[in-house]
Amino acid sequence: MSEPLVVLVADDDDDILLLVTTRLRRDGFTVIQARDGDEALDVALERRPAIAVLDIGMPGLDGLDVVRAIRADDATKDMRVILLTAKAQESDVRRGFEAGADAYVKKPFSPADLSARVKELAGS
Repeated sequence: MSEPLVVLVADDDDDILLLVTTRLRRDGFTVIQARDGDEALDVALERRPAIAVLDIGMPGLDGLDVVRAIRADDATKDMRVILLTAKAQESDVRRGFEAGADAYVKKPFSPADLSARVKELAGS
């Protein structure tokens, strides 16, 4: 049996962090949590999860800064990244993809849809 895929979930909203973590764990993923952008980047570089789900609006480094840093590091440049945000304007979405995101999920979101997106990026 293969090891569960490791997913980093970073959000400064404890309710969203709990909701996403609970759903992904229920779906068989190993989840590492971070509560701000600096912690998310540290975890990403140290633990090298397969996928990162990042809120854009976090204290310290925001989600876009974290994506750029992940893409700039040879050890993490291939990590799959989903941006999670309430910013739904087309220009915000474009900035997310330009920063290097693989997918963009707008708040409010369905936990089932987010989990499906994680599975899709995981190739499962």
